[in-house]
Amino acid sequence: MKNKLSTKLFEEAQNYIPGGVNSPVRAFKSVGGNPIFIKRAKGAYLYDEDSNKYIDMINSWGPMILGHAFGPIENQVRKAIKDSFSFGAPTRKEVEMAKTICNIVPSIEMVRMVSSGTEATMSAIRLARAYTAKDKIIKFEGCYHGHGDSFLISAGSGAMSHGTPDSPGVTKATIKDTLLVPYNDIAALNKTIEANKGKIAGLIIEPVVGNMGCVLPNEGYLKAIREICTANEIVLIFDEVMTGFRLALGGAQERFDVTPDLTTLGKIIGGGMPVGAYGGKKEIMKMVSPSGPMYQAGTLSGNPIAMSAGLTMLKHLKNHPEIYANLDAAGEEIAHGLRKSIKEIGMDCTVNQVGSMYTLFFTKEQVTDYTTAKTCDTALFGKYFHKMLEKGVYLGPSQFESLFISDKIDKKLIKKILKANHSSLEELAKEHA
Repeated sequence: MKNKLSTKLFEEAQNYIPGGVNSPVRAFKSVGGNPIFIKRAKGAYLYDEDSNKYIDMINSWGPMILGHAFGPIENQVRKAIKDSFSFGAPTRKEVEMAKTICNIVPSIEMVRMVSSGTEATMSAIRLARAYTAKDKIIKFEGCYHGHGDSFLISAGSGAMSHGTPDSPGVTKATIKDTLLVPYNDIAALNKTIEANKGKIAGLIIEPVVGNMGCVLPNEGYLKAIREICTANEIVLIFDEVMTGFRLALGGAQERFDVTPDLTTLGKIIGGGMPVGAYGGKKEIMKMVSPSGPMYQAGTLSGNPIAMSAGLTMLKHLKNHPEIYANLDAAGEEIAHGLRKSIKEIGMDCTVNQVGSMYTLFFTKEQVTDYTTAKTCDTALFGKYFHKMLEKGVYLGPSQFESLFISDKIDKKLIKKILKANHSSLEELAKEHA
């Protein structure tokens, strides 16, 4: 596989862009080598600048649930562009999007559009503080909620890969107001709340973690958190930027039957374009300016092109509920095939999967939290990543990322993915015998 053009572009990019990439997760720092520069994508496939073809298993980190360049979305975007790219004024599509989200997501009665997931989570915790008149926020070790200062304390994803979970530039005052708790540990949560009685404004959590790999909540864990937050007057925030409209039409909160007070969204609601949102109970959301005193603004929020793409996506998902059954079946088939190969070859690996999200972890431990995630052999994952890439399967360039399946991954492609996986693991086993 030739990567001459990608290598040349990366060399040039490093002269003008920090690290040569516009997001650390795109770097190959944790797996070795240089990033692949993508030229185009269609359906289940990516095509790079050197004309190499890959089965895409990240799907732009989640939003391409219907595959790349989905016809109806592309058509609506082309139609919307004719009316101009942005107005900086209200549009009909913003109202349609807000109404659609409120009708679909169980917890959302009112919603504010923003331009990214990070903007949504930052706004949600500010709103929790404004609503409760309290300062402290609880977050969970290994969960990633964007690059806001309050979140870059024991963060997951790119922060884990690069060995700097506590980013320079985060002040001591911010650290003081952010309380860390291990994921899937109710006893630790109760202890933290008791030690900070009456001081905690909100608790933010990925209901299914996607940023230390795919990590599932223990049975009853989310419902227990809901009860604890209610009893202690803590605003419960579900970060569903990844899981919203992916694990079910109504997101993880629908799948696990737990209703948060606030929800943050992104990825799929933009149909692949940059967008985010936060919403929840009316009594809380009415605190947001201009109806209330909590200030938050965005010149390009509710961008008409992004709204056109997102609305088309959500309407298609709503009208085709069979998509979720098919995605669940594909996820389970891939996970079963991975586990079968692991057992046959004798590798120290484990697989976490829920719906169309999954991760193959290079550890014999069952990964349930940040501590067990860190037992992974990241060097071995790096070798696996490159073997899969050579076989035409594009994975996330980090052990600590969930993979995302699109509905274009059919049985034929599943067989190709599992064959590439089995062959890659066999080669690794022989190399380390």
